[in-house]
Amino acid sequence: MGAGRPQKEIDKKDFESLLRLQCTLSEVAAFFDMKLDGCSEDTIQRWCKRTYNENFAAVAAKMYEVGKISLRRIQFRLAEKSAAMAIFLGKQYLGQSDKDEWQRRQEEKLLGLKEKKSEQEEW
Repeated sequence: MGAGRPQKEIDKKDFESLLRLQCTLSEVAAFFDMKLDGCSEDTIQRWCKRTYNENFAAVAAKMYEVGKISLRRIQFRLAEKSAAMAIFLGKQYLGQSDKDEWQRRQEEKLLGLKEKKSEQEEW
């Protein structure tokens, strides 16, 4: 057997929590560097291969999506108490807009119709 350095014991729960927070490879390595007194990006990559059978980017992509779900859940809960968040989500997901914006769109539609009618009358 080789007498290499012992492998770093990266806590899987901590690792996945960092990825759900959208942390990058360098941020994850920095976190574990402080916690384990030495951890590089290469160490994280090797650990991902051993633990998940995938590289960091593939694992991160999956965990980032889980993090987005959590964030969306928090936003919807916050919308129950915050009018500003409810308005934001309405605009993002329901196509809602402020009254002024709605009025502007209606006026643009009317102008477009008037221009078309005017063009037809010229012929």
